[in-house]
Amino acid sequence: MSELDVQVPTAFDPFADAKAEDSGAGSKEYVHIRVQQRNGRKSLTTVQGLKKEFSYSKILKDLKKEFCCNGTVVQDPELGQVIQLQGDQRKNVSTFLVQAGIVKKEQIKIHGF
Repeated sequence: MSELDVQVPTAFDPFADAKAEDSGAGSKEYVHIRVQQRNGRKSLTTVQGLKKEFSYSKILKDLKKEFCCNGTVVQDPELGQVIQLQGDQRKNVSTFLVQAGIVKKEQIKIHGF
């Protein structure tokens, strides 16, 4: 009986280390740029994931002036502050954020059709 007890493997959770390292692995946060289809040909571009230390209103003001479109900052309970712009501005916003030095190119994820 004692030999069988020695050979039985103990319960091992392979994901225990992953859960502990999850806080360190999530240090590289992404900025998500999405497009949402409205009615007809109208679309909406959303930017989320910018650091909280940035002034969203100043970034929005520069984006609106640069791309000649309207926009707003929306407070979402789950996502925090989200910038919304009229039209499909995904590529324009990504190049603007990189050139302004707000985020690096590797930290931007562009979603949409």
